[in-house]
Formats: sequence, structure tokens, C-alpha cells
Amino acid sequence: MPKTHLTDIRIKSLKPQAAQITYWDETLPSFGCRVSPGGTKTFTVMHGENRKRVTIGRYPILSLAKARSKAKEMLAEVTLGKHGTTIAFDDALELFLTTHCTQNNKADTAYETARLLKRHFLPVFKHRSLEDISTQDIAGIVDKLLSTPSECNHAFTAVRTFFRWACRRRYVEHSPCDGLQRPTKPVSRSRVLTDEEIKKVWHAASEMGSYGAIVRLLLLTGQRLNEIASLRWEYISEEGKTITLPPQLTKNNKEHTFPFGKMTAAILGDVANGLLFPTQKNAEVVFNNWSAAKHALDKMCAIPHWTLHDLRRTFATNLAALGTPIHVTEKLLNHSSGAVSGVAAIYNRHTYMNEMRTAVRQWERRLAQLLKS
Repeated sequence: MPKTHLTDIRIKSLKPQAAQITYWDETLPSFGCRVSPGGTKTFTVMHGENRKRVTIGRYPILSLAKARSKAKEMLAEVTLGKHGTTIAFDDALELFLTTHCTQNNKADTAYETARLLKRHFLPVFKHRSLEDISTQDIAGIVDKLLSTPSECNHAFTAVRTFFRWACRRRYVEHSPCDGLQRPTKPVSRSRVLTDEEIKKVWHAASEMGSYGAIVRLLLLTGQRLNEIASLRWEYISEEGKTITLPPQLTKNNKEHTFPFGKMTAAILGDVANGLLFPTQKNAEVVFNNWSAAKHALDKMCAIPHWTLHDLRRTFATNLAALGTPIHVTEKLLNHSSGAVSGVAAIYNRHTYMNEMRTAVRQWERRLAQLLKS
């Protein structure tokens, strides 16, 4: 039977033959797509000592991502059946990421959770049974991160979520995170870039390709990082000069439409379709080399202690300095609990599009003047 790297594009290209044929996935042994002479495509998994074949579902009624996730879950359950109720951390982690993370979280949340668990916990616990991981083990790893409070808190939240999932699956009776409190108290940031710092970041970002374009768009629009990084051409109205973010991309799960100006239009460029900022290897995967790119940007612009989210705060602060009403700024930022909220928000259906256009135009004019000085 042939082996191939199953992707949506590959599955769509599979043609029916005179006899039924199964194409096995190179990335997940025992998982494949069966194509009948009539052209029906069905996902299947083969497992157990007797190599029992089980049908998962028909494509495209069942997506490839969900079928692969189900296959991994079934293969893991068979492994558990052979070795009792114990499961190694790395096996459980793979199952958690493919069944819980990808299905119950937005893409950026799933990516960040995976990054934290793989970076801080997988190297230590890789082949250890979940039952053998103690509260002291977790505390020891978290304590080493106290010098970076934000990373420390996020890592703790990720591992606590993982073990709560493991408890629900009955892989462990009790979570080793039980009784542990959040390591550090969250600190509210107030960093706003000065005019000189804005110029340094802008000019440095101009030399950094897709990452630099993302940075400049964050400063121009005030949107969140994942919203700009995940932009697709179909979200953009060239005629209306607006960008519409779908609910699944926004923090408050509400569609968000905002206008953009000439400087933003110049950065958006001539992309014809798909993601604006994909990885180099896969046109359907959002840019994700954040740490290395930010490190390179910091070396180029040499300004102290700042984050990409500070650009959103800088945007809002400059709008205030330009006299933009707070409710217009809140509308641009897509704050659900802003100046117009509660009962007022229910009855006030005005989009403030004209007011937002004025604010964006004023901000771009000020930024352009600043960059020339």
C-alpha cells in the first residue's frame, strides 16, 4: 500500500482506481485514507496485535484534522490497554495537544500552550509516567522561571490545564498541581513608546520582511498580535478600505471591522489570496518564529524593556493625544467592556466607522510627520 504525507490538498488530488486503495499517512503510522473505485474517500486506522482496521469517517464530512486527532486518540487507548493505566508524559502530551488543545482553543492559544509545555516540561518529564510526577517536580520547574514572571505564570497555567485534562481522562487520580497557587502576581504594564522609540522600531521593522510588516501594522492599527499575524486576504476590503476579523480570531469572539489608511494599504501590498504572513515552508501556517524575530528586532532598534503589545497601548495613547473620543478608540481596539457597554451597547448600534476613519487618518498623518523628523 502506498505511503504519502496526507494533507487536504493531497486528499483532494487522490483519484479513484479500478480497485480500492488505501494511502497511509507518513506522519502517523497506521492512519490512512481509503479511496473506493467510486471515488468515496474514507479515513481508517489499523491497530492492535491483529492489525484490526477501523473506519473513522468519510471525507470531507469529517475533516482531516479531526480524523487524525481521533486516530491518535484510538492508538493511545490501545497502548494504554497493553500497559495498564499508566501513560508516559510525552505520549499524553501529544494526545492532549491533538484532542484538547486544537479542538477547544483558538489557534494562537493552542500554539502557545504547546510551546510552554514542550519548552519547560517535556525535556524533564519526557518518558516519565504521569503517576510518577509529583507536586515538588512541578514546583521545581516553575520556581526556576520566577525571574520571568509572565512566562512563569503562563507555564504554570499550561501544565495545570494539562493535568486537569489527564485527571478527566483517568490517566492520573490527582493532579500534582493541586494546592499550588499562581507563582507570581500579574503586573499591569503601562509602557508606551516615546516618539524616538517609535521611529527606531519602525525603521528597524522596515528591514525585517513579514515580521517587520506585522510589527508596523500593530503600530498603525492597534490590533492584537494574533489578529494581525493571522490576516487573510479575504478579510480585507480594498474598495471599502476596511479589515473584518472573524469571531474565531478575536478575543471577545465578535466580528470586528475597522478602517485602514494609506500607510497600512502600502504594507498590505499585492497579496492575491490566502494568509498574508505564512511561514516559509507552509503557505497555510501562520508565521511563528516570534522569539528569534523579536530578539533580532531588539538588537536593531536597541530600546529597553518593551513588548509587541506595548504598540497597542502606544496606539491608544497617541489617539487620546490627538483628541480622539474614548468610545471611538475603544471601538477601534474592539474592547467589549469599553466606554459603550452594558445596556448602552445593546441599544447603541452605531458603527462609528466615519469617526474611526478620522482617527486612523489623523494617526497616520502624525506618524508620517514623526518618521520624517
